[in-house]
Amino acid sequence: MSREANKRLGPMIFWAIAIAITVIACAALFYAAAGRVVNASGPELADPNNHFRLLLAGIEADLASGKLDEEQANVAKGELAREMLRTKGDAPKSPPGELGHGTLLAGLGVIAAISLGLYAVLGSPELPTHPLAQRPEIAAQSISLEDAIAQIEERLAAVPNDLRGWTVIAPAYVELGRYADAANAYRQAITLSEPSAELQTSLAEALLLDAGEAGSGEALDLLRQAAASDPSHIRSRLYLAAESMRIEDYGNAADYWRAAIDLANGDEAWLPAAQQGLAVAEADGVDDTAEQQAEMIRAMVGSLAERLASDGGDVEEWTQLVQSYLVLGEQDNAQTAYDAAVAAYPAAFDRGELDTLALAAGLTLNGATP
Repeated sequence: MSREANKRLGPMIFWAIAIAITVIACAALFYAAAGRVVNASGPELADPNNHFRLLLAGIEADLASGKLDEEQANVAKGELAREMLRTKGDAPKSPPGELGHGTLLAGLGVIAAISLGLYAVLGSPELPTHPLAQRPEIAAQSISLEDAIAQIEERLAAVPNDLRGWTVIAPAYVELGRYADAANAYRQAITLSEPSAELQTSLAEALLLDAGEAGSGEALDLLRQAAASDPSHIRSRLYLAAESMRIEDYGNAADYWRAAIDLANGDEAWLPAAQQGLAVAEADGVDDTAEQQAEMIRAMVGSLAERLASDGGDVEEWTQLVQSYLVLGEQDNAQTAYDAAVAAYPAAFDRGELDTLALAAGLTLNGATP
């Protein structure tokens, strides 16, 4: 059989199968929906009022148990009586749940015709399946940041007054390190809206990132405007504090640090750095934290040295003392402590870790030249 014949035969086979399945489905629905008399001699068919008798008995039981009072019971009985009258007045033309064969067949025919007709218009057995990766909703999820920015740029070129587009693309530029483009985007957003404290601070941030160590006078002006327009705006005050520290304006830096700290809730990630910045600003730029830590270490080391000199200690404590002196850069004190440790533990096998530490640091054993 030729390829052309196969090509024509394929759709014919498909439609034959589709029609056969539709006929089988309609036959099953017809069989399931056709009216049939089951248990015709049951009590419900023998006495059509049996249902109402059961409901009346339920009302009487609720009255007796106290669930209903006399008035509520009378209302329920009256409603039940009205329901009985309505039921007697409605004489069904066919048994409950039974449709006429003609109606049922017509309905199934309409369903089959609509189903096949819709597929004939909307579908085709010859169309290939659409790969999952090429579906629009999947492609949208896998788009890169650069591609997304390119699409927004194309949109903004056509509609330059799209405020939402500039607002979205500006932080994306910052993410890619395109700080000049980010500054331009924030300028456009400010022009199209109002110069809010947040937008002014974001523009200042982009300008500062673009300027690097040189700083930006325009950024400082924007930050001052943002802080003045919004007394509760924290980010502008943090940037002002940092920039004041950079230009060594410690008085203003301290004021901005305090203002930001006063607005904090107490659990912000930036709070420790702000508190440290305030301490440095109050000390006119002198960061004495490292010196304070060194003094604390010296005090602890001195206390340990005094105790070992007077009461002695195990080899681990001597090792700790020698290592502490080495960390502080006090080589002579480390040598003295090592000599004292060797005197306390003359057997070499007792001092394995201590000897390794000391010799690696250039200390000598028993006056030997390293």
